[in-house]
Amino acid sequence: MNSRERILAAIDHRESDRIPIDLGATPSSGISVVAHQNLIKSLGMGHLKTHVYDVVQEVVQPEMELLDHFGIDVLDVGRAFNQDPAYWHELELIKGYPGLYPKWFHPQLQKDNSWLAYNNQGEAIGRMPLGATFFDQTIFPYLDDYPRDYSLLGSDMNRTVWGGFGFTPWDWIDHPDFWTMLREKTLELKAKTDKALLIGVGGNLFEWGTFLRRMDNFLMDLFMKPGEVHNFLDALMTRHMDFLTHVCETLGDVVDIIKFGDDFGTNNGPFIPVETYDEFFKPRHKQMCDYVKSHSSMATMLHSCGGIYEIIPGLIEAGFDILNPVQINARNMEPERLKREFGQDLVFWGGGVDTKSVLNLARPEQVKDHVRRNLEVFSKGGGFVFNTVHNIMPDVPPQNIIAMFEAVHEYSYH
Repeated sequence: MNSRERILAAIDHRESDRIPIDLGATPSSGISVVAHQNLIKSLGMGHLKTHVYDVVQEVVQPEMELLDHFGIDVLDVGRAFNQDPAYWHELELIKGYPGLYPKWFHPQLQKDNSWLAYNNQGEAIGRMPLGATFFDQTIFPYLDDYPRDYSLLGSDMNRTVWGGFGFTPWDWIDHPDFWTMLREKTLELKAKTDKALLIGVGGNLFEWGTFLRRMDNFLMDLFMKPGEVHNFLDALMTRHMDFLTHVCETLGDVVDIIKFGDDFGTNNGPFIPVETYDEFFKPRHKQMCDYVKSHSSMATMLHSCGGIYEIIPGLIEAGFDILNPVQINARNMEPERLKREFGQDLVFWGGGVDTKSVLNLARPEQVKDHVRRNLEVFSKGGGFVFNTVHNIMPDVPPQNIIAMFEAVHEYSYH
């Protein structure tokens, strides 16, 4: 089987010739600047570049040589937009780890050795403290209250790090021929590779409340200001559905997976009760999933961190086909429980390695044992794409990354 067939088999809950693998197809299934550079040096691939396409998390878009080395089966469509060396310029934000960053990204070093990053309006919307490896949000546009109307919602969203620092292809969206370019470049990419293609579209609801109002305020609003929250979410949905219409019209017959994001979980369970998810978010998720399924051939993925066991049935009813990153170290997220209860309905894209306490701290053989145990559970009957629990972080030694991929390739379904 080729890579695309392997991924499609997993989505169809069928076993294939081997476990399908993702690295870097999303900003939640990738590798950090530090871990990437340590890895390529260890592999003798120091000639490879470090392209930091997610500047908030400092996450790298791996080059094809590295992806082929590890047998990766899926690509992010955005990579088709940033192949020109002129798109990048060099910065060293983490001492000892220079990288190539998008030409529009120009953070400024401060007297305290922190970095401030600015949006296109000149506002400092992100800060990386000395010793950190990612940017924190500094502005919450709705901190004091919701606006009277949402005519400026788009510009308000651009005042947050997640709206102001978009990654490819969406940092090209103001180009007058963007949607034509998007289809042409995606078709070119598909013709060059047998790997599956994925496009991330955001579609965040809960998270946009936390980005704009701040987490503490938005959580209270769900109970104290439900009418305001519904009005806000309706305004978001107007934008999301218009955007989704363009995406499906442009890529619906070309791309294999469409990824949405909304982090509903903490280490100890969901941020919100099931009833709150059902009232505010499930109907809107269903609207987006229904539209994708009736206007494209793409499978729907939701990225949600944390312990979300209680709301998984609602996610399935809303129409999500795939769950990422499958945070197996959170409460009630044990692989056996997830596969037993939801394995017929959901594809688990992730959950292959605990990045919090195993991939970074264990010995290589321990990593292999951990991976094998997870593969035994998740891979049976298909419905599984191997990926770490979220990104490979800076503290992960290269020998553990290598051991992880070796374990996947050594594993046999039978």
